[in-house]
Amino acid sequence: MKDEPRTHPFRDSSQDIAAAKRIPETAQTRAPAYRLAFSDRDFMTREELRPVRLQLELLKPQLVMDERGIESTIVLFGGARIPSPEHAATAKTPVLAELSQYYEQARLFARRMTERSMESYGRENVIITGGGPGVMEAGNLGAHEAGGQSIGLNIVLPHEQAPNAYVTPDLCFNFHYFAIRKMHFLMRAKAICVFPGGFGTLDEMFESLTLIQTKRMKPVPFLLFGRAFWEKVINWQALADAGTISDNDLALFRYVETADEAIAEIDAWPVED
Repeated sequence: MKDEPRTHPFRDSSQDIAAAKRIPETAQTRAPAYRLAFSDRDFMTREELRPVRLQLELLKPQLVMDERGIESTIVLFGGARIPSPEHAATAKTPVLAELSQYYEQARLFARRMTERSMESYGRENVIITGGGPGVMEAGNLGAHEAGGQSIGLNIVLPHEQAPNAYVTPDLCFNFHYFAIRKMHFLMRAKAICVFPGGFGTLDEMFESLTLIQTKRMKPVPFLLFGRAFWEKVINWQALADAGTISDNDLALFRYVETADEAIAEIDAWPVED
């Protein structure tokens, strides 16, 4: 439940913003120096204010999710270009058409995990995606079909990226900083599911694995959907043979093919004391 607003004897910021608009227009009040600092876009976007913007971008989603009572999430990473099965025939490559099976598995997995989430009134096991198309859309769609909520972490890109239609509107965030977005993906993660994808998916996968490998993050079920895809794209054993990772690092993740297999892996994960 959202906390009741605190009362204090001071005017709040929104009141002062409204009051500042009612003053007479003069050379002084038109000057940039006169603007309230927190409502001055030119000031807030200065290079020197980057640390403040980083903090705000971390804080805003944190407060919203705390107010919604979200305690744990199930992370879905995956390609934006993977089509749904009904659009597989129009895929740009035969491989993308074949990978459409993982759109369906992401949808089924998200739906079943959201049904579990609803048993905790939406506090646990909330699906979180990048909020865009492809596998991300499939995850949010599955949660929507179950009647539950899901999170979308969008990011501003040079080409337009609009949120997919299935993200819960009140949990649809937009980021400028990739680093802060990645933190929000993992801060509540109870499991990480990685579907076939491109540079963005690989980036998110390796950064998450590195955090677990270096013990900066506690181990969670780390599931790669599509063994054939991943073993073709990445020669994991070659990394171990070269000594650049250890043999034990190969146990940080598991391969799965279906939603059922993924849920079984999550259920088999040791319960914390």
